[in-house]
Amino acid sequence: MSYQVRIVSVEWAELEGRRPRHAGSNARLGDHGLTVRVPFARLTADDGSAGFGFCQAGREQAEALLGRPLAELLSEESGATVAGRAFDYPLWDLIGKRRDLPVYALLAAAAGRAVVEPFAMPCYDTSLYFDDLHLADNAAAADLLAQEAREGYARGHRHFKIKVGRGARHLPLEAGTQRDIAIVRAVRQAVGADAQIMLDANNGYNLNLAKRVLAETADCRVFWLEEAFHEDAVLYADLKSWLADQRLAVLIADGEGQASPSLLTWAQDGLIDVVQYDVFGYGFTPWLALARQLDGWGVRSAPHHYGRLYGNYVAAHLAAVCQRFTFVEWDEAQTPALDTSAYRVEDGRVYVPRLPGFGLTLDEPWFRRAAAEHGFLVRADHAAWN
Repeated sequence: MSYQVRIVSVEWAELEGRRPRHAGSNARLGDHGLTVRVPFARLTADDGSAGFGFCQAGREQAEALLGRPLAELLSEESGATVAGRAFDYPLWDLIGKRRDLPVYALLAAAAGRAVVEPFAMPCYDTSLYFDDLHLADNAAAADLLAQEAREGYARGHRHFKIKVGRGARHLPLEAGTQRDIAIVRAVRQAVGADAQIMLDANNGYNLNLAKRVLAETADCRVFWLEEAFHEDAVLYADLKSWLADQRLAVLIADGEGQASPSLLTWAQDGLIDVVQYDVFGYGFTPWLALARQLDGWGVRSAPHHYGRLYGNYVAAHLAAVCQRFTFVEWDEAQTPALDTSAYRVEDGRVYVPRLPGFGLTLDEPWFRRAAAEHGFLVRADHAAWN
């Protein structure tokens, strides 16, 4: 395949979608709402081939891409170059479509690995937010979250992440902690003994609260505790020691947000079990290199994303190079601009289609209208809509 084709146009628009239900608060933030928005770019080469995907680049960056040969922007071995990094996802989609291969197959081939077909990875329902704050009764709150978990189960999920830390901001400390515990117990009962349950405190706990909640939910077999508190090696070492003393097989997960620069050192030292750098903030190509590091250290990978439904689909492709890949985070949402029907969630796994690129299809009229009205188009001849 020739990498000498050149980029001749870049279209950019923001896709808007909706979740199946309103998403409430977490320990730090207020309601997350119904709407999700995803910035998208489509790159077209001079032979007519095109690829699209998540992209936060502006018009000036897009104009700088025009006329650049594909070889200067991405290689299958190392990913997007410095020149192409802002267009990481559209470039991988373009390469996959030009090669008529899924991105996961390109990644596996470059790493010298085989993939089992159908290609599928474990995933978890990440939708169990603080949807209960309007309720005064803990039993009613627990019933509500248990029902939401059952809805996720009906959509094919078998693993669930529960937001905790209600006492950090939204409820009095003791009342919020009691409610957290009641909800964890209710969700475990609702989804059965085989489900993996993760807790995410969004830094809303301290060390002692983390220990209390894990102790009082010990029979619920929590799989990991995520962002228990702001990263601190001393506190994580204490928590690790306590978990061992209590014989609790709970993993420590962290890294999704503004993580400490020392996080990877702590992971290498065994204080962090699961690294969750965001697939968009950190980037797809950087994750390829990170996966090799984490595999070498025996640390699990679980790329984070939330609020941008595109992450549901692209994160799974990383599993082709992550030997210790743990879960795809699944934030259920749909947009009329994007056909995602080739993917399916079944029995706790997301099945990735053997289709070129990332296996997604744009609704052409919708995307072109959105780009014309609220985005931009730049061409090699510098024509533009606005």
